[in-house]
Amino acid sequence: MLNREQLISIRRDLHQIPELGFQEFKTQAYLLKHLESYPNDRLEIETWRTGLFVKVKGTNPSRVFAYRADIDGLSIPEDTGYPFASVHEGKMHACGHDLHMTIALGIIDHFVHQPIKEDLLFLFQPAEEGPGGAEPMLESEVLNKWTPDFITALHIAPEYPVGTIATKPGLLFANTSELVIDLEGKGGHAAYPHLANDMVVAASALVGQLQSIISRNVDPLDSAVITVGTISGGTAQNIIAQHAKLDGTIRTLSPESMDHVRKRIEALVKGIEVAYECKATVRYPSSYYEVDNSKDLTEAFMTYVEEEDLAKVIECKEAMTGEDFGYMLKKYPGFMFWLGVDSEYGLHHAKLTPDENAIETAINVMTAYFKKQASE
Repeated sequence: MLNREQLISIRRDLHQIPELGFQEFKTQAYLLKHLESYPNDRLEIETWRTGLFVKVKGTNPSRVFAYRADIDGLSIPEDTGYPFASVHEGKMHACGHDLHMTIALGIIDHFVHQPIKEDLLFLFQPAEEGPGGAEPMLESEVLNKWTPDFITALHIAPEYPVGTIATKPGLLFANTSELVIDLEGKGGHAAYPHLANDMVVAASALVGQLQSIISRNVDPLDSAVITVGTISGGTAQNIIAQHAKLDGTIRTLSPESMDHVRKRIEALVKGIEVAYECKATVRYPSSYYEVDNSKDLTEAFMTYVEEEDLAKVIECKEAMTGEDFGYMLKKYPGFMFWLGVDSEYGLHHAKLTPDENAIETAINVMTAYFKKQASE
């Protein structure tokens, strides 16, 4: 069975080869290489695009317990100073998916050597960071033959110490949506603004108006976020911009609020078209459904982990974080939890340095939990 040093070695190997969504070819090959080194009398492996389904066969199965690990990296140049830093320029495992994969491999290794009664299904899911791999993965034929009775997942949390998990019944993560707005006007010479329709001015006005949706169109007892992360437009300092583009994100605590916010965005954009005599388009390239933890399963999990002293358990608040695991919980009962990794720098930061001791905490928690579930 894998020991601590081997698990850390796996994590560091994976850390060096981050790949973007649906481009995880090296990652898939690495995972397959490790899985094929395990005793294969209990393993069944199915590839799906750049991801994997892995079933560990139980001794006398009547149920299937599922566990998801996401596998993609981010477009972030790494600044950790690690001797095992990313070898893929401009890409980094800045969201902890290298730990997520390592933990899943550790759980698989445990149950290959110490099988339980029930089947275990592991989903190594690509493209969590974008464009979203969970929803299409759910349509795979594999899940028709290996249908889970429930599904679980974790996400590292830099703000919590090692040895801590945090979760809650019900809503854990928000509904999220990408937002792209293109504005097309009439360019011209900077000295003759009256002969042009300036899209930099239009875009600037729109940014302020979008924030009025949060302050004036969303119930103060509800929560929503609209963030414009980038604005691009124009080609030179003395040319009036013909085109401008806004890229951002929307976060809400309910699907209904997401629909309402989108309708208000589209109404404001129509107003910009009239006011600035331009053409505008609004797109939502990808969206993630809320992570809504099953009440009974989550409460039982929290109680078990606390009573068995497997980790310190914190009931946390919901977060505006997005996670496409929400689509899986929409289809199957289950839950997700935060795993403390005690990093000074947060998720999606170029200096994220999670404590690798958290790997063993997660493996111990999940192996014990699956054993308990199989005994019931």
